Amino acid sequence: MCHVCMHDHRFTVVSSIHSMKALFALLALSLVTLSHAADATAAVTAADDARVQATTHPDKAQLEALFSDELRYAHSSGTVDTKASYIDTLLSGKTKYLTFDYEERKFTFPSADIALMTGRNKVTVANAAGESVLTLSYLAVWRNENGHWRFLAWQSCKLPAPVKP
Repeated sequence: MCHVCMHDHRFTVVSSIHSMKALFALLALSLVTLSHAADATAAVTAADDARVQATTHPDKAQLEALFSDELRYAHSSGTVDTKASYIDTLLSGKTKYLTFDYEERKFTFPSADIALMTGRNKVTVANAAGESVLTLSYLAVWRNENGHWRFLAWQSCKLPAPVKP
């Protein structure tokens, strides 16, 4: 073999080795990312379960710990609450969430410290107007604040009742 061919062959082998290393590094990074997403999903799910419990059985300390200080809660009625006004509404009994059942709950993570939660739920609410069963479509935002997932935002809309044949 000529010197040029040997050099080209070594270059091809070295190039292939670098490509394989890059592929393995990418695979390892993907596995770490998947592991982080699974851990984050479990943590946000647990935080949201605690939020639902504290909402249906109002507990001031739990609500204050779970809600971000910057909470914006936009009800399906159009009313928008802050952390303070929403906690006051729940504790005063002006609005009572009797049931809160998810029909669908999905999480995506646009960044490591932000979780978007989307889906549908069925809620039984009691207030001065009476008791209502609502089916909602929603978007919730959770933010990791100093190692704790905090409820940052909620936006929901009422879905029409299914049409009966």
